[in-house]
Amino acid sequence: MKVFSHVYVDRVDFCSFGNSQPFRVRIVNAYNENHDYFYVKVGDASRVCGLELEHLLSPNRMLYLTQGDTLVEEHVTGIPGDIFAEQWLEAGQHHPVRLAKELIKFEERCLVRLLGDMRAYNFVIAVTPDFDATAIRVRAMDFDQQSYDGRLRFYLPGSFKENRPYTQLCARHINAASATQYRREEQSLIHRRLLAAPDRVRDLLAAMEANALSAPEKAKELADGLADYHRDPAFRQHSTMASLIGESLARLDRILRS
Repeated sequence: MKVFSHVYVDRVDFCSFGNSQPFRVRIVNAYNENHDYFYVKVGDASRVCGLELEHLLSPNRMLYLTQGDTLVEEHVTGIPGDIFAEQWLEAGQHHPVRLAKELIKFEERCLVRLLGDMRAYNFVIAVTPDFDATAIRVRAMDFDQQSYDGRLRFYLPGSFKENRPYTQLCARHINAASATQYRREEQSLIHRRLLAAPDRVRDLLAAMEANALSAPEKAKELADGLADYHRDPAFRQHSTMASLIGESLARLDRILRS
């Protein structure tokens, strides 16, 4: 392993919030005092699979390392959703329609790849100034509830009371036709990313199948919920979380090719 003498550990913080309780490590470049943060966590199957699915099927690149049961994640840059809702949402320091659009697309990504528990404190709002406006992206930053819960609402961020300010924002600024359009746009982008890395996605789903992420009864409950939500009985044929994600991706292929 290559060692860089100009890089050093400046600080290690213990983060007591959440169930992972990670160590946050600040790494500093001694030449210019530039620093980056990394999180050291216990690497369970749900979290690793969630990171990989995010890397493959979302617009975000995820940098992480695993060794044994240790996981090291790069810090996800952005304003935590709960803080953004408290300090920025009513202050007018954002474009409400752009934010609402990104929230709808974020929910679609969560539902398609079955990323659960996206309460406001589990995602960030990344704000990037542009030449004539501000670009906004909603990014997940915690993946420990990847394909675990059996309740469908768990995979719909808008169903959480913690996200009510965002749900109300979408209701004020986005009509049903626009919401459908944005969901279809995100479905198309997910499908394109799937076509760009079909082997990696297939191998990942096979690994998820071999390492059960949830109990069979939860997968069955979710299969029924997805079948009702999408009005597609094909979901009822599946008994594992990995196969439900596979069916969700196959459904996108059927929709976009029809």
